[in-house]
Amino acid sequence: MAHRPHPDAHPTVVRCAVITVSDTRTTETDRSGQLLQQLLRDAGHSIVTYDIVPDEPGQIVTLLLTLCDRADVEAIVLNGGTGIAPRDTTYDAIARLLEKVLPGFGELFRWLSYQEIGSRAMASRAIAGVCRAKLIFSLPGSTNAVRLATEKLILPELVHLTQQLKSTSL
Repeated sequence: MAHRPHPDAHPTVVRCAVITVSDTRTTETDRSGQLLQQLLRDAGHSIVTYDIVPDEPGQIVTLLLTLCDRADVEAIVLNGGTGIAPRDTTYDAIARLLEKVLPGFGELFRWLSYQEIGSRAMASRAIAGVCRAKLIFSLPGSTNAVRLATEKLILPELVHLTQQLKSTSL
């Protein structure tokens, strides 16, 4: 039986930005971005913005910094571009922006992925951390990876982590 985190005292809506990093997806074909939004909404959170950005580091950084400066965004969840192919640059763009890294997120994600897909899980560069007091998660672009990370890691801790950021930024 998996350990369940302590329940949060009061249900809290976290205002999220969802970003799909892809050179080929559109709003109509972005199944992972749609799934991510649905899972967050089903858990009671709000989606304040949804974007698709090409896998270009400069564009990813610009969008992230713009979102980090928005008062109505508390968490940013990206999907796509976390592998090792030449066009997979999401990790590289995000890693240099993070002021604090949550290494456990990537470690746990790869461990959970390993249980589902085996040794190919090592190729994932999923990462999470904090930039300008905003929580950032970066997931692979597959729908299975989005579901796994969101259900097993993000949703159980999203409220707690965003509340920690609020208490430290006062």
